Amino acid sequence: MSLPRRSFLRHAALGAAGLGLARGAEALPEFAAEQPEPFWEAVRALYPLEAGFSYFNTGGLGSTPTPVLERVAEVTRRLQAKAEHGHAQFTAARADVARFLGADPAEVAFVRNATEANATVAAGLPLRAGDEVIFETHAHPGGSFAWLQAARVRGVVVRTFEPDARSAAVNLERVAALCGPRTRVVQLSHITAPTGITLPARAVADLCRSRGIWFHLDAAQSAGMVPVDFAALGCDSLAVSGHKWIGGPLETGVLCVRRARQEELAPPLVGAYSGDLDANGRFALNAGAVRYEYGTRNVAAALGLAEAMRLQERIGRDRIAVRGRQLAARAHAGLAALPGVEVLSPDAPDLRAAMVTFRAARIPHDRLFGLLLREKSIRARPVTEEKLNALRVSTHLCNSPAQVDALVAAVGEFLRREA
Repeated sequence: MSLPRRSFLRHAALGAAGLGLARGAEALPEFAAEQPEPFWEAVRALYPLEAGFSYFNTGGLGSTPTPVLERVAEVTRRLQAKAEHGHAQFTAARADVARFLGADPAEVAFVRNATEANATVAAGLPLRAGDEVIFETHAHPGGSFAWLQAARVRGVVVRTFEPDARSAAVNLERVAALCGPRTRVVQLSHITAPTGITLPARAVADLCRSRGIWFHLDAAQSAGMVPVDFAALGCDSLAVSGHKWIGGPLETGVLCVRRARQEELAPPLVGAYSGDLDANGRFALNAGAVRYEYGTRNVAAALGLAEAMRLQERIGRDRIAVRGRQLAARAHAGLAALPGVEVLSPDAPDLRAAMVTFRAARIPHDRLFGLLLREKSIRARPVTEEKLNALRVSTHLCNSPAQVDALVAAVGEFLRREA
């Protein structure tokens, strides 16, 4: 890219620089701890899900609130009115995302999803044959496949541990036991996808820091469910999915890379916006995490992601975390009380998340999934990873206590039918 073109792109904001904020969520009532349901009913009304449909798969794909959809449509229309790309608007969106994730804007890169963020780290670190990477057996394919590819083509050695659903200390011990002189990377799921185990991220970060090991955290199942603070977590890099718990548009995600370590993580792909040519024609990467971005991007999607984050801030991020876990605890207790049901998710409060994975001895998981969907309009998620053959229930802002109770009642009904 030539300097004149770069200068042009920096100032090209026709129809974009003046984009205003989306209309936003309709006014929410004041939250009252003694009577919280009117508040949560108003929050649920922001989601465009069909009436009578109970959606319990936010851990797979989150429903996008109407204000976010409107924001994306508004930005798209305004940009298309002048056929502009609107890249100048990434600056404001980056600041919003950085605030939400506890990062510096220079540490934030927009990517398409957490999978791309994970893959960027796996491909960009200078690993050699025999170097070792550690992650848990419950890692999502979006977190593990990039490392398995590195093992296949670069000779990287993959070492895994089975996450314990009862003890954070045991999980830390299992990571530490695998660390050796050739360990270069530890990757953890902040919250595991199959059964919702919260792993000890900060403790593992301290362990890795003391041994000079790169620590990468996959926050696809935590960001938006619970507050995530990149700086406080102490990891070197962080992968975030925008289209799950945050409620952002499809193909939105974030890669955070600590400023002090960005020179160690090379962008696997570069192009326009990753860097520039100096006056002598030499290429250099841009300062900051923007170096991991390349080519024309969908600014409307990025602004939609920022809008989703602002909506969560208006609702209250700690409040969201408590609500999700309360609903999950209700589901956990109700399902565990049913004869023949085994709950695989943690019992310990400090390991629990807003997900409950269970299986019923008398009904195969895939059949139970179909019964819930066809007969009760209840959407859960089959869990086949690690041959668990179970169902996962995610509880989030689009759910209610009544929906949780209806789920438990439906499972009980199907079990009695099979007796």
